[in-house]
Amino acid sequence: MSIVNPLMISGKEVWPLIEGGKGISVSNGASTGAWAAASGVGTFSGVNSDSYDENGTIIPQIYMGSTRRERHNELLNYAIQGAVSQAQRAFDVAGNQGRIHMNVLWEMAGAEHVLHNVLDRAKGLIHGITCGAGMPYKLGEIAAKYGVYYYPIVSSGRAFNALWKRAYKRVQQWLGGVVYEDPWLAGGHNGLSNSESPIKPEHPFPRVLQLRKIMNEMGLHKVPIIMAGGVWFLKEWKTWINNPELGAIAFQFGTRPLLTKESPIPDAWKKKLLTIKKGDIYLNHFSPTGFYSSAVKNSFLEELIARSNRQITYFRTPFDENTASFSFGPRARTIYLTPEGKSLAEKWIAEGYSEALRTPDSTLVFETPKTAAIIHKDQVDCMGCLSSCKFSNWSQNISGTTGIKADPRSFCIQKTLQDVSHTGNPDLNLLFAGQSAYRFSTDPFYKNGHIPTTRQLIERILTGE
Repeated sequence: MSIVNPLMISGKEVWPLIEGGKGISVSNGASTGAWAAASGVGTFSGVNSDSYDENGTIIPQIYMGSTRRERHNELLNYAIQGAVSQAQRAFDVAGNQGRIHMNVLWEMAGAEHVLHNVLDRAKGLIHGITCGAGMPYKLGEIAAKYGVYYYPIVSSGRAFNALWKRAYKRVQQWLGGVVYEDPWLAGGHNGLSNSESPIKPEHPFPRVLQLRKIMNEMGLHKVPIIMAGGVWFLKEWKTWINNPELGAIAFQFGTRPLLTKESPIPDAWKKKLLTIKKGDIYLNHFSPTGFYSSAVKNSFLEELIARSNRQITYFRTPFDENTASFSFGPRARTIYLTPEGKSLAEKWIAEGYSEALRTPDSTLVFETPKTAAIIHKDQVDCMGCLSSCKFSNWSQNISGTTGIKADPRSFCIQKTLQDVSHTGNPDLNLLFAGQSAYRFSTDPFYKNGHIPTTRQLIERILTGE
C-alpha cells in the first residue's frame, strides 16, 4: 500500500515522485526513462548532456575554437545535440509510462537558445521543463510555444510572486507545478537570498505554506507544489500529505536516484556515497555562478577553503594601517599590506605558496606555481558554459566579458563536473549532494552496499521508507 496517491502531472496521472534533474550527464535518458517507466516523473539534465555516435559510444566534448566565443558556440551545439539524444533515450526506456521532464539552469550558457532548439527537435518526447538557478521569466512563454508544461524552481513565495506578475500569468494554462527547492537542504545550486543566512536554516513548512497562499490568491489552487530538498523517507512528511492547507503536493528526489543500477555516475562515486557521514555536506560560496551550492566536503572543496584562507587585502598606495610594502609577480609590483598581512604573505611564500593571485575584491590569494598554472589554463580555456562566470569573467553579452577581474578563488565548473560524471576521482572533483546524503550510510535499504534498481527504489519510497 502506498503512502501517497497518484497525481496529475504534465497531463498524466502518475506517482507524485519526481527525479531531480542533476546536471552534466548525472541525470540522463537511462535513469530518467527508468524513473518514468515506474510511473513516476523522470528528469534528465539539459545541461551539456552526453550525445552518442552510431555505435552508442559517448562523443567527447572537445573544443577546437581559438576564442571563447567560438568555443561557446560549440558548447551550445553539444548541449542541444546531447539533450535531444537523452530525450529520445528516456522516451524509449519509459515505454509510454510516467512523464519525462528536462531540467535546465537559467544561468547556463544560452538557456533560451538551447530550450528553443531542443523542444523543436524533440517534439513529443518531453512533457515538462523544470528550471531554476536564476529568475526564468521567459520559461513559460517558451514552454507554451511548444505545448509542454513548465515548472519554475523557487526558494520562496516572493520569488514566485515576481515571476507570476511579470510573466507567468499570461501562460498559466501550461504551469504544471511550482518546485520549492529548500535553500538549506537541497543539493547543487541553492537560492539563498541576501537576507538569508547559510548557517541559520529555516523550516520548510512555513515557507511552502506561504507559497501556497500566494498561489491560491492567483487562482492556482489545483497546481501542485513540488517539495525538493531533504526528502528521504515519505513517512517523515505525513503531515504534508493530504494536508488541505498545502493542497496538491509532490516530492522531488535528487540525491537518492544517484545510487541506483541505472544511475550513470561512476562506481567510485557510488561507493563514496555509501560512506558519507552527517556533517560531510558543505554549503559553500565557491561556485562561479555566484550562487551558494551544496556539495560533499572532500579534497576538492578543502583546497578551495584553504586557498580562500590564504588571502590578504592589499592597497596600491599606503592607506591607514597598510604601510608595509610588499613586492610580487614577475614585474615585482609594489603594494601595501598591514604588518600582520606582510608576515602572513612571507610565511605562505616560505611554505611554497609563492604565486600571489589578485581577486576582484582587492585581495591576494597565495598558491603554488603548479596550481596557479592550472588556474590560469582553466581560465584561458573557458568555453562560456554559464551566462556569466566569475572564475573566467566570461559573459555571453556582446563584449564577452563581465568587465570584472576573474576570481581565482572559484573554479571551472564545466571541467570538474564533466570529469566526475564520467571517470574522475570523486575526492578530487566537485561532488554535488543534498544535506540528506549521509543517510545512505544509515538507511538499512543500502546495507552491505546494496544498490537497487530505480523501480525497486520507487517501490521502497512508496512504502514511506
